Amino acid sequence: MKAADLRDLGADELGVKERDLSDQLFRMRIQKSMGQLEAPDKVRTVRRDLARVKTVLRQKRA
Repeated sequence: MKAADLRDLGADELGVKERDLSDQLFRMRIQKSMGQLEAPDKVRTVRRDLARVKTVLRQKRA
């Protein structure tokens, strides 16, 4: 996910995407703690995507 693509979205859509990514990250952390996570590298990409979404949201609100 690119930051340029996120800038095209509205604030409401970004809020939904932020909630989805944070929920996905939460589920992945639980899977990791139980040893059931199949793709550990995906945690990194989800964390970075969440940070990008939060950054773009903050830029839009300012």
